[in-house]
Amino acid sequence: MEVKFNNRDPVYVQVIRHFKEQIAKGSFAPGHVIPSRRELANQLKINPNTVQRAYKEMEEQKLIYTEGNMPSCITKDEAVLKSVREELISEAVQVFISSIKSINAPLPEIMELVQKQYEEAEQRD
Repeated sequence: MEVKFNNRDPVYVQVIRHFKEQIAKGSFAPGHVIPSRRELANQLKINPNTVQRAYKEMEEQKLIYTEGNMPSCITKDEAVLKSVREELISEAVQVFISSIKSINAPLPEIMELVQKQYEEAEQRD
């Protein structure tokens, strides 16, 4: 697992974001076993307490669950999985809207360009 950390956000928040992105992309399937706190700390070369804080937060958000002494797993709750995806899409759309509002482009023109560029990007991938 590789995470590119920035200097703006707390590391534990960036770890949570990474997990959300992996869930949204389908890289972490429902029930997927995730690394232990120590394993992840070693993989990412961060403090185990930081990973502990991220896992605690993800458990509170119901993104992951831990039963007894078993390894932690990605949630199987479809509503939670759907909300993660919607949250990430919504954040991206808000950033886009904030940047595009300043030029007063009409919505139909924006939608046409978005669709065109999205389709072009899919062809490249």
